[in-house]
Amino acid sequence: MTQPIAIPHAGIVLLVGPSNSGKTTLLNNLVEQGVLLKSEIVSSDQFRVLVSDTEFIDFGKHSKGELEVLSAKYRQISQSAFDAMSELINIRGVLNRLTVVDATHLWPEDRQKAVKLAVKNHLSVMAIILDIPEKILLERDAKRELPRGRNRIKQQVRTFKNNLGSLKTEGYSAIYTLNEVQLEQSSFVRIPNPLVKEVGAGLDFIGDLHGCYDEFLELLKKLGYRQNEEGLYLHPEGRKLVSVGDILGRGPKSLDCLNFFMKHVEKSLVYMVDSNHGWKIARWLSGRNVNLTHGDENVAAEFLHYEQEQGKEASDRFKEQVKNFLLDAPSNLVFSENGVEGIVAAHAGIRDRYIGKQSKRISDFCRYGDTDGMDETGRPVRKDWFIQHQSGEIIVWGHDPKPQPLVVNNTINIDQGVVFGGSLTAYCYPQKKFVSVGAQKDYAEDPESSIQKWKSKRFDPPNIHGFINGYSVNTEDYGEIRIKEEYVKSSIEEVSHYTIPIEELVYIPPTMSPTTDPSPLKDYLEHPKEAFDYYRKQGIRTMVVEKKHMGSRAILLLFNDVESSKNYVGTSTLGIVYTRTGRPFFNQAMTQTILEQLNTDLRKADYFTKHKTDFVLLDAEILPWNLKAKELISAQYAHVSEVTLMDRQKILEKLELAYQNGWDVSSWIEEFKVKLKRAEVFRDVFQTYCWDTHGIDGIKIAPFHVLADSNRTYFDQPHLWHMEQNRDLAALSHLFMETEFRVVTDEVSEDEAIRWWEEITEDGHEGFVVKPETYIARNEKGRLIQPAIKVRGRKYLHIIYGIDYLQPENLARLKRRNVNRKQRHALMEFALGLEGVKRFVKKESVARVHECVLATLALEAEPVDPRL
Repeated sequence: MTQPIAIPHAGIVLLVGPSNSGKTTLLNNLVEQGVLLKSEIVSSDQFRVLVSDTEFIDFGKHSKGELEVLSAKYRQISQSAFDAMSELINIRGVLNRLTVVDATHLWPEDRQKAVKLAVKNHLSVMAIILDIPEKILLERDAKRELPRGRNRIKQQVRTFKNNLGSLKTEGYSAIYTLNEVQLEQSSFVRIPNPLVKEVGAGLDFIGDLHGCYDEFLELLKKLGYRQNEEGLYLHPEGRKLVSVGDILGRGPKSLDCLNFFMKHVEKSLVYMVDSNHGWKIARWLSGRNVNLTHGDENVAAEFLHYEQEQGKEASDRFKEQVKNFLLDAPSNLVFSENGVEGIVAAHAGIRDRYIGKQSKRISDFCRYGDTDGMDETGRPVRKDWFIQHQSGEIIVWGHDPKPQPLVVNNTINIDQGVVFGGSLTAYCYPQKKFVSVGAQKDYAEDPESSIQKWKSKRFDPPNIHGFINGYSVNTEDYGEIRIKEEYVKSSIEEVSHYTIPIEELVYIPPTMSPTTDPSPLKDYLEHPKEAFDYYRKQGIRTMVVEKKHMGSRAILLLFNDVESSKNYVGTSTLGIVYTRTGRPFFNQAMTQTILEQLNTDLRKADYFTKHKTDFVLLDAEILPWNLKAKELISAQYAHVSEVTLMDRQKILEKLELAYQNGWDVSSWIEEFKVKLKRAEVFRDVFQTYCWDTHGIDGIKIAPFHVLADSNRTYFDQPHLWHMEQNRDLAALSHLFMETEFRVVTDEVSEDEAIRWWEEITEDGHEGFVVKPETYIARNEKGRLIQPAIKVRGRKYLHIIYGIDYLQPENLARLKRRNVNRKQRHALMEFALGLEGVKRFVKKESVARVHECVLATLALEAEPVDPRL
């Protein structure tokens, strides 16, 4: 049994042979066997019918004059048929489809049309030649319903024999010549696209390594890969690595990287695409005259060291293995899920029409990207190929180092210049999140590298033109968030005139939404039951409820010393305390006093030393409320309270006098007793939030989130951990205070939490916040859910909705409130806050952090009911 003939997944297959050689019969059999689809076959006879309604012209029954007319007509029909067929083949080629052409293809010029179409569309073209004896062809023709004729068959056989020799030089990827017996015995198989792989359990795309093997192993550990007894790195969930190339060069351990990928690719545990440095080293190993520069000379030095240690024979064998491995790397890889090709890996980028195809031109583009010559320093001028990307797949690439992952138009650059002292990045799919580790050093020591240039300009102010017309922020936890032009402009005005310096403005707390559904209970707008129900419906079983303090939200950025601050904000400072609108919380003198006291207390407790950090970033509440709301209280709440109490007391006195004089006003008296009571509640509630302070005496700070320090962010820690940190901080300084909380896990603890809420709100406290157990929570479908829901008490809501909000008609109207936009903003602002802090901790540029902060302020500027 001969080896099966391989039919490619895409490309052009030409059947070559005279009429009656069995081309159509062969194709029909392959359709029946499932090797081919019927739609993949085109034939010249089929297109003659399509263009002219004529399948066959019988020349044997006509006069000489008629034959001339019919011959001319047949040539015209055939030419039109072949032109139409070529157009269809071209279209299918653009779409990366297989087309099998059923025609005689006796002349080289006819075949060359197909070869040119294959080259144009970066496809393979193969020929299957059916070499059947003339005698059999004539016998078969005689049995046809529409015979071609003896003379015509003989002429085709002569042409066929005369042109067989040229087939070998016409540019086919494969040629199969089959006689009658071989055709009968041959089997055919369909080869899937070797560039298309399955997403499987998940993929982790790895940026350019450049020999930074130690950082690579650190990243593997962070991603969850573990080494087995065979030395292979496996993920417990079955995820696989995908390298976007340039695993060698510049860095210190290129051969370690090569050994890793050769071993893991062989076991189908890892994928790797071709790249410019890999291609260059492969050509050097092939004996080509290659100038090893830009760090590739380090690879040659490693090979020399290997030869000195292992001997020339082992070195030559290893070099041959490396050469073949690098030359075999595909230009691009496409990963599919449920039959849909969703994500592509290519080293320097790829055009849409190249995806899933392989050719010399495609390989060159994928290795080097779209370039436009060299600049004055000899570096390539790169063109933004990704602007034209429209085919829908995510394209992950490297090659061009960026300070942070660049997400543009559904393309993602994950080369963060680890060899230049930047970081090594992984993009996790389908989770769509980034994981990175920092470089241990700047191995390349190239002061002109884009990473080093970026570091020198890190504190440069952002370009306002990049924001003012509206912009997008790509967040790890929410995806792309679009900010509208009209709200950006007002926020820029705010930042320009009123906020703290943008270098220090690293985080804006998100807005917090009440429950989607109002309470069904009489005389209640909000109740804890609805908050608990919301989270349970999202699959959350454990919740933390934290008491809301009677103060104002504040962010504290506290540095170990003024020297530490220079690395993070570019200036010498002990820190900053600001409001959720970015304004200074205290005046300058009070701010300095607060910071000095906190710094003294934390350093006395060795806080920064124990945590090995240069700073701590806290999300907190500062009490009392009148510290920030003094003018609001005196101008609005106190005045309204005083006037309302006086007015309702006078009306009630008049009504009681009228009743004594015999007027039937008893219903009015009862109504105004209730109204007077509400006014008293209003007065008592806002006064509960106020007390006198003298300097820092009387000021209390309740930190409920430790957002980050110089080592990491703490968004992966549960809320109970944050409450423990809150308690520890309260023990270090008299300025800090603890936050009361409860844990809800079942019906009993839920009832206890509700009773606690009823007690504290009856005393005039605002209420509590319900949070899922984890800081970042998602439902069973993987969607981000509300990070917190506030549940405010009946008395407190007098401050928010007015003295008479509990009147039945008012409460009924309020229960129809729509919180959808509020909740959407809460999620977006939450994700923006996380993103900004992550960037700050990674010491990204001011512009990168500021785009998150400005976006949050812009969302706050959008019209949403401020009472929610």
